[in-house]
Amino acid sequence: MTIEAGHRGWGLAFIASLATALLIISPFFWLGVASGHDISFHASSWLDVTGQWKQGILFPRWCEWANYGFGEPRFVFYPPLSWILGATLSLMLPGNAVPGTFIVLAQTLAGLSMFALARRFFSTRPAVFAAACYAANPYALLIVYMRSDFAEELAAVFLPVLLLAALQVGGLIEHCSGSRRRAIAIFALLFAAVWLSNAPAGVMASYSMALLFAWAALREKSFAPLSRGAGGLALGFGLSGFYLLPAAYEQRWVNIGQALASGLQPSQNFLYTQIPDPEHNLFNWIASSFAVLLMLLGGIAAVMAHRSVEERENEETRKVWQALLLLSAAATILMLRPSSLLWELLPKLQFVQFPWRWMGILALPYAYFGAAAIARRRAGWIWAAIVLIAVVGAGWFMVHKTWWDADDIPSLQEAIASRQGFEGTDEYDPKGDDRYNLPAKAPQVSIRAAKDFASSTPKAEIRIERWTAEERIVAVSSRQPVRVAVRLLDYPAWRSELNGSRVSPEHGESTSEMVFPLAPGLHRITVRFARTPDRTLGNMLSLGGILVLSVMVVLARMRP
Repeated sequence: MTIEAGHRGWGLAFIASLATALLIISPFFWLGVASGHDISFHASSWLDVTGQWKQGILFPRWCEWANYGFGEPRFVFYPPLSWILGATLSLMLPGNAVPGTFIVLAQTLAGLSMFALARRFFSTRPAVFAAACYAANPYALLIVYMRSDFAEELAAVFLPVLLLAALQVGGLIEHCSGSRRRAIAIFALLFAAVWLSNAPAGVMASYSMALLFAWAALREKSFAPLSRGAGGLALGFGLSGFYLLPAAYEQRWVNIGQALASGLQPSQNFLYTQIPDPEHNLFNWIASSFAVLLMLLGGIAAVMAHRSVEERENEETRKVWQALLLLSAAATILMLRPSSLLWELLPKLQFVQFPWRWMGILALPYAYFGAAAIARRRAGWIWAAIVLIAVVGAGWFMVHKTWWDADDIPSLQEAIASRQGFEGTDEYDPKGDDRYNLPAKAPQVSIRAAKDFASSTPKAEIRIERWTAEERIVAVSSRQPVRVAVRLLDYPAWRSELNGSRVSPEHGESTSEMVFPLAPGLHRITVRFARTPDRTLGNMLSLGGILVLSVMVVLARMRP
């Protein structure tokens, strides 16, 4: 293939992916913003981050306006790429334009990512078709219209090229440069990108890639694919260590078990599972039906293209087909109730929460097999018609079933501008706190009676010297003992000082609100969000990963 032909192919893939993404969000122009399950969580994160950037905090860890201004350590646990991208767009665009722009950007890049995978095996026309199929696959429509999970949408961008790199690392196909080191380096970088986009997608990618490497080792009767794959996974974990290590270590400081509360457990979300919750059952029925649609479309495409694969007698193509069929089977099985034992035994798999999330992996073979079906000139148009009818029908169904609301983001903007804040998240609530007992409207600092003077009405002079997301400095002057409540939840990363000396604050009743008992006189309370040892170690781990990655790239370039 000539350079001109290659550039033309990428240009066609870009146009097809962009056009598909614009068609997906076209209802946004007259109906408003699709208000899926997670729209408020993501939009509030974007707005909170933009506010902290204006304060000079480049990489936030504490979500300032969650829990109505009491805050939560949301950004310790939620991967950074989606909220960084969303916050960047929020600085440049009106609030209601951000979700649609995010979707267009993510789905366009997802299409190009699939094109990069498909062009390795097909000519331009089928590869461009695969790009469009992946950009508008049924699970993508479910995410866009009913879930508004922008982080999972962003993770889908990296999955096709991650699969391509995994096939090269596993020795199932040859790397274009012929360098295994370079293939491992690329794989590790993409694997880290998935984890830094969405944690459930990271878990699914980890198990999918491990399965692929294990199968490659068995097929090639060699431990080399397994060892190279393990090295790539380890390097990827190292690169994302600045996020993963604190997120894993600091789980003991929050109510992380709430991520598996009723309605969020895998056992309650297998395909077509019902629980005593009509709203849950309706959505699970929709998600299950989309999963079945994706299975049927992928299966039909594979059957239509199977004969052409046999005719080619291409060993590399057969390896790829076998690998994709393996991933399809694994993803399908994990969506069904008989796999419940695996969900209990495999580490961290439960935190994927929803078995139908494996549609994100199933979408890869669906698009690839679709390209293979299109490559058959005689039957290609039949497959194109089938896909068009299925996707348009699914999109029409989503548009009419979702909730449209143009007030979600403006309401959040107003809540922050008025310094009231927004709701918090159960699983990120600090241990010992019950966020439902926190007042929705509370002053930044309030004066309460000392325990021994409960009958008196306390009076004190308050002066707020500094108030940012990661630092609070308050001067208090009183003529009697008082208790000073700061609108902030206690968390081990906060370092509290009273007149320059370290102190441990008291807590409110049934909450972790910081309360400082003060003697009569002038006092200065300082609370700062400090760098904990786990964050320092995580940064060092990522730095080590970057150094290893750099050495591997240099060695790959030095190879004759």
